[in-house]
Amino acid sequence: MPKQTYIPYLIQLFRQYGYDGATLSKISEATGLGKASLYHYFPGGKDEMVEAVLDFLQLWLGENILEALRSEGDALTRLRRMCDRLSELYEGGDQPCLSAIFLLGSARDVFHSKVETLFRAWIDAIATVLIEDGMDEELAKYRGEDAAIAIQGSLILSQGLNDPSPFKRVIQNLPTQLIQKG
Repeated sequence: MPKQTYIPYLIQLFRQYGYDGATLSKISEATGLGKASLYHYFPGGKDEMVEAVLDFLQLWLGENILEALRSEGDALTRLRRMCDRLSELYEGGDQPCLSAIFLLGSARDVFHSKVETLFRAWIDAIATVLIEDGMDEELAKYRGEDAAIAIQGSLILSQGLNDPSPFKRVIQNLPTQLIQKG
């Protein structure tokens, strides 16, 4: 089987246990691979597994979020498409953000640069849509950051409350809030 076959298992494990809690024993059990097979697919161990997950997320971001923001339509339509894709990724707010998980504990020093790249690409793409819609460049960048804050914050709150409604509310209202002038 190709290495990519195991990415969904790794995503779920890292979402559930974080980087430090996803032990090789848990990974082996979830994937059905012995430790030797895990090292065959991922010679760099758990760090290489996270790299594979982040590579997958980067590809997913490009194909789903950035493409939605670059697609045809007015700003509101494109921002709504982005929010629809984010809702799919986070299963309506039931799943935490992997990027945030990889910024905690011992993973932060190893993966910060890659996570930062993902966030910057997303924020810049939102800002570009808003600039194309006539918004001032500086305000558009702030709004892009505000979007990331709202989404990430609502995910944390939804996880903490064990209730996806804060995330769903942000996803529903965010496109309209982002395009408001002033």
